[in-house]
Amino acid sequence: MKMPFINLLAALLLAILCPLNNVYAQIDRQAVVQRHIVRVAKIDSLSSLSVGNGKFAFTVDATGLQSFPDAYANGVPLGTQSEWGWDTFKNTANYKIEEAYKYYDQYGRKVPYTVQLNEPLRSKNAVNFYRQNVHRLQLGNIGLELSKADGKPATPADIKEISQQLDPWTGEIKSTFTFDGIPVSVTTVGHQDQDLIAASVKSALIQKGQLKIRLRFPYATGEWADVGNNWADPDLHTSTVFKSSDQGATVKHQLDSASYFASFLWGAGGRIKEQTRHYFIISPNTKSDVFDFSCLFSTQEHVGQLPDFEAVRNNSVRKWKEFWLSGAAVDFSGSTDQRANELERRVVLSQYLTKIQCAGNFPPQETGLTYNSWYGKPHLEMHWWHGVHFALWGRHALVNKSVDWYFKVQDKAANLAKRQGFDGLRWQKMTDNEGNESPSSIGAMLIWQQPHIITFTELQYRSHQDKKVLEKYKDLVFATADFMASFAHYDKIKKRYVLGPGLIPAQERFKAETTFNPTYELAYWEWALKTAQQWRLRLGMERKAKWDEVIAGLSPLPKQNGVYLATESATDSYTNPEYKTDHPSVLGAFGMLPETSLLDKAVMAKTFQLVWNTWSWSDTWGWDFPMTAMSAARLNMPEKAVDALMMKILTNTYLVNGHNYQDDRLRLYLPGNGGLLTAVAMMCAGWDGNTIENPGFPKNGKWKVKWEGFEKMM
Repeated sequence: MKMPFINLLAALLLAILCPLNNVYAQIDRQAVVQRHIVRVAKIDSLSSLSVGNGKFAFTVDATGLQSFPDAYANGVPLGTQSEWGWDTFKNTANYKIEEAYKYYDQYGRKVPYTVQLNEPLRSKNAVNFYRQNVHRLQLGNIGLELSKADGKPATPADIKEISQQLDPWTGEIKSTFTFDGIPVSVTTVGHQDQDLIAASVKSALIQKGQLKIRLRFPYATGEWADVGNNWADPDLHTSTVFKSSDQGATVKHQLDSASYFASFLWGAGGRIKEQTRHYFIISPNTKSDVFDFSCLFSTQEHVGQLPDFEAVRNNSVRKWKEFWLSGAAVDFSGSTDQRANELERRVVLSQYLTKIQCAGNFPPQETGLTYNSWYGKPHLEMHWWHGVHFALWGRHALVNKSVDWYFKVQDKAANLAKRQGFDGLRWQKMTDNEGNESPSSIGAMLIWQQPHIITFTELQYRSHQDKKVLEKYKDLVFATADFMASFAHYDKIKKRYVLGPGLIPAQERFKAETTFNPTYELAYWEWALKTAQQWRLRLGMERKAKWDEVIAGLSPLPKQNGVYLATESATDSYTNPEYKTDHPSVLGAFGMLPETSLLDKAVMAKTFQLVWNTWSWSDTWGWDFPMTAMSAARLNMPEKAVDALMMKILTNTYLVNGHNYQDDRLRLYLPGNGGLLTAVAMMCAGWDGNTIENPGFPKNGKWKVKWEGFEKMM
């Protein structure tokens, strides 16, 4: 039967535009997502579940609310965090950030870096102050107040017959259990446009007066981590019922520099009462066995009616469906490799977690909006891992918000570069919403965050091919390239440009004072400067001579015995056991990055095999596995790409809730989730110049990979 001409034409167009037919797989996205509904059947501190919207998240225990925060403190804690919730302790000693400066000899100059000093004592105290402040807040704890028939409070051991599930397709957490032999059911949802959660609680315990709702405000710990259960120091903050009625209440919390409100709406007949300082009890109407409420956290007093539980639930269901139907999708069903279903689970839950934790207006911290790490501050070198996957999955709007944050902090980046005697913009490493520096002996010396803004904006341009993107970001791109060109130092003896000394590479095992020419950073410098130059040409501008000079004269990637070294200064890269730990970032030079003119693929292939066979994989981080997978895919080693993603190493653990577990300090690690999504996108859709279908998956008949909507990597 002959194909009608119009259908033939359409088929030809599809073949030309989309040579990899998986792009039009027409996946049943709901089926894929709901294959991986999370189910919890016990009190387990590592199985807590979250709802959120990218700028606010709320994490619950097996009761569906935050009923037992102390029991979860050492797992994935019961956090309530937002992108706006920060506080600063009073600077009673009048510390100055300049007290954290240390001057390094660099290029014949004394260059100040903001590092961790142990002496004199005042400098040490100043360092501690600026590392602690600002710190992200745990906004409040909302849990069930359960009491036994004899009046004794519930313990985790009293919660029986637990059955809890999170449906990522709708964003709903449904929890059932028994307490004192009586069933309880709780449905928890998060609003996708407001910093608001809602819950519906049903139990005969309400009518018995044994089930109420508890609101507690913790005080900030000022420690490296804050899990939201510091009930000490009641005199250092205030909590006040601002207004109340039988249908709701507003409570104000005041700390050193921050104040905010928790505003409630509930069914008629409820009332709120202060139990003790910072501890409030909401008593439902005992005439009903159902109690619905919603709670909004905000910096200003809320005016008007809050959405009720049903409105929030409808918002969640609608917006999550929109999310899952947007962008890309991948389906591994039909694969016979035993790892396929687990990989699909990780992919689905990583999309959910990064959407609720990493899709706000600011670069996220590594533990997202669940608990503090590094005082709640984001690390800009990690922004690549938090955000690139959104672009490759066709969800640019979710990352563009935090990319635009660079405009907000560019003045401080310019001041940093100027203070150190460089041109352009030097991007901060450990920072905050306002772009301030935090003292860090490692962070201050890292440089691989510098080109990230060029990566993000180039991905955006590639997707849209719109000159408006170039016009919008050109000043950031050009000023970033100006810094990079000025940071590269011309060695008159070797007659080439070098990076360092005065840096620490992404593999944080090397001393700043002696390290120079790390392989990954050299490759990134070349790619970024060439890309910035391409932006000038796209805009009809002349090439910048200084950039071309640095590109042409940049040091070659350092190698020895036919493999690339971690850095030119570390000729013992593969003989010193210490240098085979941490991030194998040498692989990022052809994994995260495309092939550059500095790269020899045969040398990289040999390097990959050496790293694969000899690296101390037990001493790595969650994003090292997807980085390795990306390198393997580019080197046409698809078996190794999958093996890397699924390597059985502690830091490559994915918990029942989808979180990437690292160790007892970092029980969740979102760069691992983001890296996984980036790697899978590349393994499916490939990169510029790739012509292999699903290049990152073995062609052994065990993998059936359907996908749609991915964008190619560079």
